[in-house]
Amino acid sequence: MTQHGGDTSRLRRINLVTTLRTVRDGGPTSLTELSRRAGLSRPTVESLVEELLVTGWLKELPPETGQMGRPARLVAFHAAGSHVLGVDIGSYSVRATVAALDGTVVTACTRPVAADCGRAERLAGTRAVVEEALKQAGLAAGEVAAVCVGTTGVVTAEGVVRLCVGLPDWVGVDLAAELGEAFRCPVLVENDCNLAALAESWNGLAQGVTDLVFVLSGVRTGAGMLLDGRMHRGRRGAAGEIGALPLVGWHRAPSHLAGCPGLPPGTLPQEVAEHVFGRARDGDPAARWAVEQYAHDLAEGIAALVLTVDPELVVVGGGLSRSGDVLLEPLRRHLDPLCLEPPELAISTLGERAVALGAVRHALNHFNATLYDIDTPLPRPTP
Repeated sequence: MTQHGGDTSRLRRINLVTTLRTVRDGGPTSLTELSRRAGLSRPTVESLVEELLVTGWLKELPPETGQMGRPARLVAFHAAGSHVLGVDIGSYSVRATVAALDGTVVTACTRPVAADCGRAERLAGTRAVVEEALKQAGLAAGEVAAVCVGTTGVVTAEGVVRLCVGLPDWVGVDLAAELGEAFRCPVLVENDCNLAALAESWNGLAQGVTDLVFVLSGVRTGAGMLLDGRMHRGRRGAAGEIGALPLVGWHRAPSHLAGCPGLPPGTLPQEVAEHVFGRARDGDPAARWAVEQYAHDLAEGIAALVLTVDPELVVVGGGLSRSGDVLLEPLRRHLDPLCLEPPELAISTLGERAVALGAVRHALNHFNATLYDIDTPLPRPTP
């Protein structure tokens, strides 16, 4: 990225980005080592490091002890200099996660919401959990560098929910505008399944996998995809919405669990799967049959995606991931005969954190693009 001629201000911005990225990617380093890795002269690196220390993007570490001669000056990326916020708006709960710029989670909060509540109540619950997460992190809304919100449904590039069957009165809600009023940074909005896939490739079982199908299964089922390592949204943001096709079984899969004989009266919809899978784990015949039928219908939709995009890995996550020990075997058995070459199949270990973590990763990606943009001035850390 270095440049050796032309506009000196642009050249300095390029060299600043090169220096910052080198330290951030490589960890704490001496100025001599930084000069070597960045391909810049020592005097240039010294000047750039001073600017990055003053602006707060780098921090100076105590010199190493026990060394002969003058101790080397050490610098590191100031990951806590800014923070990002990831939000997951679900049917029964809203989650907010605050993370530093190295992805370290600072705090995570969850607030229950009623599945049948309207738009105003769900938005109020979202604002409340965001406020609580920021309070626990010791941050004001204006100190957040980037925000991403995950929601069920098809979302436009502008952050408006265009189609949604999972949440009442949710079609048409402008989440970017509704939540953007409190922040000085952009508010990104993305489909929850896409974000879960992103989280799995970042901190889950799909690290290093470039072609991934993530099936987010719970009260409803959807899928997110990474193709060639990139989130695949499709032309209108509706990629992966296999559940809209009646010919595959995703629309009827939950009914097998909900209709399982022996459910205690008053069992809440979000508790049905855990109850049925628990009984199946204990060998209950009715519950095992319900799980078998559920796996059959889930496999139909997964097979349609596998035959279309030929992924390296399929990960099943969401609320049902807690019951992976019961689900994986029948799902594998029903899926393999439907695929020309069955992919690797796994149950996510991220559980119900996946969407919020994916939102954090998406926010970080957006912020990094801004931070490393050589055509704009270097921003300052938000606190």
